[in-house]
Amino acid sequence: MMSIGVSPSAPAGAGAGAVLAAIHELPRGRPSVVLIDGRSGAGKSTLATTLHEQWPEAQLLRLEDFYPGWNGLEAASAQLHRVVLRPFSIGRSARWQSWDWITDGPGEWRHFDAAAPLLIEGCGALSRANRALAQLGVWVELATAERFHRASFRDAGRFETRWASWAAQEEAFAARERPSELADLIVSG
Repeated sequence: MMSIGVSPSAPAGAGAGAVLAAIHELPRGRPSVVLIDGRSGAGKSTLATTLHEQWPEAQLLRLEDFYPGWNGLEAASAQLHRVVLRPFSIGRSARWQSWDWITDGPGEWRHFDAAAPLLIEGCGALSRANRALAQLGVWVELATAERFHRASFRDAGRFETRWASWAAQEEAFAARERPSELADLIVSG
C-alpha cells in the first residue's frame, strides 16, 4: 500500500496525480474499476471529480445515488456489489435505480456500460466483497474535526443533525470491513 500525503493548503484533489499514475499502471484488458472510499467530508467527491476530469472515458458513480435514505450505508454497499460490480466482473453492463433524496424514495433508472472504466466514490465503496471485483482501491483520510467542518459547510449546516447517526454507520462499516486496509493508496484529504 502506498500513502500519498497532501497538505491542507494544497489545491483540492492534489492527490489525483498519484492516483492517475496508479490507474495508468493497471493491466490492460477488461475496463478497470476504481473504488474511492473515506469518511464523510474527507474529500472523496473532490478527488473523484478531479480524476473524472482527467480520465473522461471513465464513468463516475457516486454512492450517494445508492444510499436508500440516511440509514442506508450498508444497503448501498451491498447493492453496489450486486447490481454493478458483479455484472461488470463478467463483462455485463449494469442497470440500477437511483435514490431520490427530494422525494425520499426510488429515483430514475441509471445505466453503466461494461465497455468503459468505472470510477466509484462514496463511503461503503471499499468493502471486502467490492474490493475483490475492483482493480484499485483508494482511501481518503482526514481528521474528524476538519471533515465535520467541510461537511457542514458543503451542506450549509443541513447535515449537522445527521452527523452522529451517519458517523455511527461509518464506524460500523469500518470496524467490519477495514476499508483503509483494503486500499492500494491512502490519500490525505
